[in-house]
Amino acid sequence: MAARHFLTLLDLSPEELAYLIRRAISIKTGLKTQGPTYTPFANRTLAMIFEKSSTRTRVSFETAMAQFGGHALFLSSRDTQLGRGEPVGDTARVLSEMVDAVMIRTFSHQGLEAFAAASSVPVINALTDDYHPCQLLADVMTWTELRGNVRGKTAVWIGDGNNMCHSWINAARQFDFQLRICCPEGYEPREDILAAAGDRVSLVRDPRQAVDGADLVTTDVWASMGQEEEQAKRERDFADLQVTEALLDLAKPDALFLHCLPAHRGEEISETLLDDPRAVVWQEAGNRLHAQKALLEFLLLGKVDG
Repeated sequence: MAARHFLTLLDLSPEELAYLIRRAISIKTGLKTQGPTYTPFANRTLAMIFEKSSTRTRVSFETAMAQFGGHALFLSSRDTQLGRGEPVGDTARVLSEMVDAVMIRTFSHQGLEAFAAASSVPVINALTDDYHPCQLLADVMTWTELRGNVRGKTAVWIGDGNNMCHSWINAARQFDFQLRICCPEGYEPREDILAAAGDRVSLVRDPRQAVDGADLVTTDVWASMGQEEEQAKRERDFADLQVTEALLDLAKPDALFLHCLPAHRGEEISETLLDDPRAVVWQEAGNRLHAQKALLEFLLLGKVDG
């Protein structure tokens, strides 16, 4: 059987994604009540290739493998032959002979796709310039834990039409909720990704109108990794899109605020927003561990009862 990859949320069916959310919550409950006693990955190895810096992604995947009884290998482009020009496909074929799965955090989504095409073991997208699907598993898990089934609800994305925005669009398709995107002119998400979502996604320019009656509000830094030289221009272009407590007040009374982190206080969010009880970003960050455990388990072992 060919390996299943997780490069975007569209690689799994809505039913499989719903299973992952349920399973992640179950795994989290078991860890909190019994400790790391469930170890299905004895002698299994995950290769982790990093071409971009990371805190949450590295710690969550490495901890997931350790708690599951397996092992994670940290590989940076500086330390491997990829950094010296070895073809992506050659590296994929070599690693497929040695490890059980590969996680990649990189720039080019096309490069990730080329790696996956040559790999005979599961490949996981841990962030590219186009998508960040693992973050969305944690985000939907957090939303579900706190507010139940997300189907038919309304989320609002405020900020750049970036990789996180693209994954939120795919999440609206796969989990069947409405998404309003509020971004400045010239910073829209990719047209093909937006068009594929149909009427589940809408563009709203006014942030006050966008959050009106929403169930969830989320944002990201204005300049992502690799865009640091654009920081000053982006600060000007996004100046009216800061998420504040007053803006959240226009959403539903029980609305939640998410942020994939790291956050720049005083830029895309107010200085004190993360202290607001509606901001559940620490739970969201912690859920990276549990959601990725469910994903790894599914890709290597299939569906598991419990």
